[in-house]
Amino acid sequence: MSAILIFSTKPVLDEIEAWLRALADERQASGETIEAYERDLRQFMTFMTGYHARPCELADFADLKPVDLRAFLAARRRDGAGAASLGRGLSGIRSFLRHLERKGLASSAGAKAMRAPKKTKSLPRPLTVAGALDVTEEADAFAAEPWVGARDVAVLTLLYGCGLRISEALGLDGSALGDPDARSMTITGKGGKTRLVPLIPAVHEALGAYRALCPFHLAKGEPLFRGVKGGPLRPQIVQRNMARLRGALGLPSSATPHALRHSFATHLLAAGGDLRTIQDLLGHASLSTTQAYTAIDSARLLSVYDAAHPRARRRG
Repeated sequence: MSAILIFSTKPVLDEIEAWLRALADERQASGETIEAYERDLRQFMTFMTGYHARPCELADFADLKPVDLRAFLAARRRDGAGAASLGRGLSGIRSFLRHLERKGLASSAGAKAMRAPKKTKSLPRPLTVAGALDVTEEADAFAAEPWVGARDVAVLTLLYGCGLRISEALGLDGSALGDPDARSMTITGKGGKTRLVPLIPAVHEALGAYRALCPFHLAKGEPLFRGVKGGPLRPQIVQRNMARLRGALGLPSSATPHALRHSFATHLLAAGGDLRTIQDLLGHASLSTTQAYTAIDSARLLSVYDAAHPRARRRG
């Protein structure tokens, strides 16, 4: 927050703090969303400070026009920001303006009139079945201690075996997955939405091995996955381990922790899984989000057909 202070007056800073608190308490936004919105607003205020050659004031938000927002988006685009980043940045600014509008300090009409940059639809990029299995089986390859290796295997097995987001896995309570006979668990995902996720034997085995070796007491109210000093395991550690694994295993740069969630869905669909069931397992609010996986599977089937069917190749 101190970085924002450089580009704003005290009244603006007070309103930003109130807005972020409201996002957490009233909207129950995730920590990642709040962090992203705060970062996007900081970028906007940095731009506005240069735009007006002085720190931002509340009056600047009250007088905000579409031309100001277009100038900001153009500057961000010149810096290399893509459509998704620009759209999220605009969403954060709109959220802050709505906060000010509710207090009679600004109008969000100008921001509402702005269209978000059109995103290029890209398909999820899952690993192959062999690649996903290699990752979960070799996840302990770079661990300095056995318990750390068991932890890394357990985390990646959860992502692939249950289709969890990395934030969902790292947010599990110390009492989670303590019953080896449990066949499902409840996960709280985006927006506080809960879903039931089946548990396969591989998940129980990986978690059991981690619990047996972990030197820290995994109690209710404490994080299940720990860093080497006992604090909560950070996503960056999992991402770094995955980067080492993909290098060692010769996997593409798209082989990230989140790609294991994509792999979970794609491999279920390829094995005959029902699209609506997969939607429920992933916690997608809209079926259209889950339908992206059908395009992947269709592309795979066409590739197999072209390679294998005798009449698929043209004769010269």
